[in-house]
Amino acid sequence: MITVPEGFGEGLGDGAPEWVATLPRLAAEFCARWRLAPDGDLLNGFVAVVLPVRRADGTAAALKLTWQDVETEHEALALRVWDGRGVVRLLEHDGEHGALLLERLDHTRTLEDVPIEVAVQVAGGLIRDLRHPAPPEVGAVSFGDLAADAAALGNPVPKSLLDRAVGLARDLTADAGRTLVNGDLHYGNVLAGDREPWLMIDPKPWAGDPEFCLLPLLWNRFGEMDGRRGTWDRARAVAEIGGLDLERACAWAVVRAVEGELWALKAGVDRFGGIAREVAERLSAGAPG
Repeated sequence: MITVPEGFGEGLGDGAPEWVATLPRLAAEFCARWRLAPDGDLLNGFVAVVLPVRRADGTAAALKLTWQDVETEHEALALRVWDGRGVVRLLEHDGEHGALLLERLDHTRTLEDVPIEVAVQVAGGLIRDLRHPAPPEVGAVSFGDLAADAAALGNPVPKSLLDRAVGLARDLTADAGRTLVNGDLHYGNVLAGDREPWLMIDPKPWAGDPEFCLLPLLWNRFGEMDGRRGTWDRARAVAEIGGLDLERACAWAVVRAVEGELWALKAGVDRFGGIAREVAERLSAGAPG
């Protein structure tokens, strides 16, 4: 029924090759269980494959088979909480196998393809409109030992920036809220739909401050920001539209950017690591006068 792309699943962790090998069987099983007919070519991201399908009544949908880890285990729960308001609608779910049946959106049209002013307006509006207390099952935002992680990589992050990130992480997590937030809200994860013009997909749910959501909107479409001033201008725009505290949002972004650089160095994604460092340094330098 499906052919999994070569290399899919690399870097996911222990057990990933075995899981990838089960995907053709799982796709056939859930198409039979939910009475689905394949309706297009298989798509994939880093942690999931998506098969366009049609339900028995002819409705277009998408069958998503997801690698389950701490970031993805509560995706279906978050979609239920938001209940289609600004997000893709969940139609069916099997938590044991990480299978989700979702409404079909237009994957060829995302916020990466519209003027940045429009993209920021839509994304900021999602941050503002999706405020909801996190269910108790959703874990609180947390960070590992950034200093130890940096040491293991030969201390690539300047000490002043690393110390700032460590201190901010300690302070921010100590009094963080319990709002349901999407840790991966970026322009490529907002797709065009029929029910609403733009709908968010692929949430990585956490319980925390809404300000936690800023960073992906800075390092995505990074090349369109004009240096430090452009970075702060975009941060201000997201904060104003999303109803965020700008200072707290930028503090979260510094911590997440340093964490992101360390992850990228470990994973060998050099370009991403460079962008993360640049965002962290621009924000840490403060707003230009």
